[in-house]
Amino acid sequence: MRCPVNDPIPVPHDWYQPGDFIIGGIASHMYYFFYEVFFKEHPTQNLFDVSYVLTKFYQHVLALAFAVKEINENPNILPNVTLGFHTYDSYYDARMTYRTTLDLLFNMSRFVPNYKCDTQKNLISIIGGLGSYTSFLIADTSGLYKLPQFAYGSFPPEESDRTEFPSFYRMVPNESHQFVGIIRLLKHFGWMWVGLFAPKDNSGECFIKTMEPLLSQNGICSAFTQRIPHQVHFDNLDEMNDEALNVYMLFTGNKVTTFIVYGDSLTMLALKGVVFLRDPTNKENTGFKKVWILTAQIDFILPGLLRFWDFQFFQGAISFTIHSQNLLAFKEFLQSMKPSWTQGDGFFKVFWEQAFDCIFPNLSAPKEVNGMCTGEERLQSLPRSLFEMELSGHSYSIYNAVYVVAHTLHAIYMSRSKQRVMGSIGRLKIQDQQPWQLHHFLPDISFNNSAGERVSFTNNREMGGSFDITNMVTFPNKSFLRVKVGWVDPNAPDRKEFIIHEDMIMWNKGFKQMMPISVCNDYCRPGNQKKSKEGQKFCCYDCTPCPEGKISNQNDMDDCVRCPADQYPNKNKNGCIHKIINFLSYDESFGISLASLALSFSLVTSLVIGTFIKYKDTPIVKANNQDLTYILLISLLLCFLSSLLFIGKPGEVTCILRQPTFGIVFSLAVSCVLAKTVTVVVAFMATKPGSSMRKWVGKRLAYAIVLSCSLTQASICTVWLMTSPPFPHLDMHLVKEETIVQCNEGSVTLFYCVLGYMGLLAIASFIVAFAARKLPDSFNEAKFITFSMLLFCSVWLSFVPTYLSTKGKSMVVVEIFSILASSAGLLGCIFAPKCYTIMLRPELNNREQIMRKN
Repeated sequence: MRCPVNDPIPVPHDWYQPGDFIIGGIASHMYYFFYEVFFKEHPTQNLFDVSYVLTKFYQHVLALAFAVKEINENPNILPNVTLGFHTYDSYYDARMTYRTTLDLLFNMSRFVPNYKCDTQKNLISIIGGLGSYTSFLIADTSGLYKLPQFAYGSFPPEESDRTEFPSFYRMVPNESHQFVGIIRLLKHFGWMWVGLFAPKDNSGECFIKTMEPLLSQNGICSAFTQRIPHQVHFDNLDEMNDEALNVYMLFTGNKVTTFIVYGDSLTMLALKGVVFLRDPTNKENTGFKKVWILTAQIDFILPGLLRFWDFQFFQGAISFTIHSQNLLAFKEFLQSMKPSWTQGDGFFKVFWEQAFDCIFPNLSAPKEVNGMCTGEERLQSLPRSLFEMELSGHSYSIYNAVYVVAHTLHAIYMSRSKQRVMGSIGRLKIQDQQPWQLHHFLPDISFNNSAGERVSFTNNREMGGSFDITNMVTFPNKSFLRVKVGWVDPNAPDRKEFIIHEDMIMWNKGFKQMMPISVCNDYCRPGNQKKSKEGQKFCCYDCTPCPEGKISNQNDMDDCVRCPADQYPNKNKNGCIHKIINFLSYDESFGISLASLALSFSLVTSLVIGTFIKYKDTPIVKANNQDLTYILLISLLLCFLSSLLFIGKPGEVTCILRQPTFGIVFSLAVSCVLAKTVTVVVAFMATKPGSSMRKWVGKRLAYAIVLSCSLTQASICTVWLMTSPPFPHLDMHLVKEETIVQCNEGSVTLFYCVLGYMGLLAIASFIVAFAARKLPDSFNEAKFITFSMLLFCSVWLSFVPTYLSTKGKSMVVVEIFSILASSAGLLGCIFAPKCYTIMLRPELNNREQIMRKN
């Protein structure tokens, strides 16, 4: 079938290099600036005559050419096979993108789908484009023929997940890793109040919808979201002036110092353009103190006719860039470039003229001598805004894409060689390989490139890898330098997914090399907590002092926190102080006084015991059961000594011994008093003729009373110790600045049972003594016992409410005082009169005096 004749749409430039296999390259944006601004205003003008390029993107084409050259010179990859390439530009225009894609797919001189005529190109894959818009326009056509397509730009996550193009591969990591890196960067520096710039297109909307929830989830607020025009339309200056005014007002704000800019290099150029409209002389905007965070698609570019612009405004910008490695061979390749060996490159002439601001001589038309291109110009002399000698991230992706194609073809070649050796297939030339057959090998391709880095695809047909974080340092001569200051690598070992070297960052001059701050309001200092402002975002708040008992020891705490139980807030409520461990010790005045008093009473009791032993044969000692007197004195001595158990730091042993010892010895003492009183009453009742009480007269009744009453109290204490014994307890809430060490009584019920039983014995003794108070004085202690029991009951009746109303060591003081007071009352009321008689009135301590008195 003959090929139909069809005049193609004129394409201004391309670059064709023949080979056994052709890798198609569709560069993006090289002619975009001129095409949108000038050509649409002059549709009749031929593109060949008025082409202006973004010279910086020419490196993408050169990276493809260099990779093909390097592979063709390598005998270890595809021996006896030559790779070629054919490149076009997309002009960032759908019509031109479809046009150049079809031209790549079919013949070189006719634009007819599904026909291959004249010189044939064995197209094996397409590399392109830079952005998602161009890439998917290419995929609309190339996907129909299952032609592998390798995009080398970063896409929004929503578009990266598209599965309708099974022949589509991405040479860069998923952009979601970049977004995570931005969040980590903001949190690292504490920038909680940021502004978002995004282009007015689908990718910009995707960015806003993705980024704003991420910011909110991490406690960061977007102060504003500004859409900026994707192109600078100088034909509508009124509209552009309004756009510039809106953006310019955001730049002059003081609170928002951190801006996140999403888009591509043309978006940045448009942003610079609207700023230029507000400040053409560039005198004011250099003083704005801002931190620019730029995404991976953004590069600092200038078309030739705007080479007088500079980038001082973006001094200190932090850019996320696709990871790349500098290849020394590529730099040497660029340094050796001369017009003489690039005759097949249709882009080169325009690039060279635009980059060096010169023109090549035209033999058909005489030209001015001034400004002629000599061919001796060198790329390394160009400012970085026009061309960079270091391999950019996008160029590095193109370089890897060429190698992916080469290694895939080599894998197919080796597979066929093995099959041929085994006789499973005939002699099929590698040149007969069809593009769709590469898809079987591409997902498993894995190799180390010349930089020593591993190149392989993930399950989502995207390249694994990382994003570099670079810092832009500008200079007055309109040049700048990129300094790598960190990276974002989701696959990095040892939790090094995000690394930032802040000491390497050169901030905007306005910050005077101090770390920038970007918050809605000043920090809430320690000692305060945040309080939301009604109707405003959560990053804007007031500061209120911490409530009583709470502290905040960091800036911007949402809520104050309580100190640990063993600590208390300081005066400024910004820290905690350890509480003082407090208990009734022998070192303080109360402890010394009570211990001295207890020992003094113990000494007095011991003296009384010694006195009674010395004068044991006198009538006053023998009266009223001498043995009970000794038991009572010994129990009183133990009562005084038991108070010492309440002084000092409580331990497990002392807590167990305190109350039971006190309860048992006091019950013993009160039961002795009761027994003495009952003995007197029974003795006088037995003197009556015919009294039946004579059989109770004697020591047996007294011993029975003492033993039974004491054992009852001992039984109660035993049950107490077996069921819920006392134990040491730290009371951290009773006193603000102290931790009180005290004994927890365990079972409060049994504790009050011990006290209640002791009180019951005292009341019984008081009643019996009160009834016997009128018996003859010489043989009767009932009067003194009545007073002692009255004092005893008064002390312990006062003890209960006082004990319940005090806390901490004051409770211990009250109990010790009650023990000493009640014991001293018994000792004084019962034994003081006897000691007085023995020591001071010995003449009264004889039988004759007693009988005479009777």
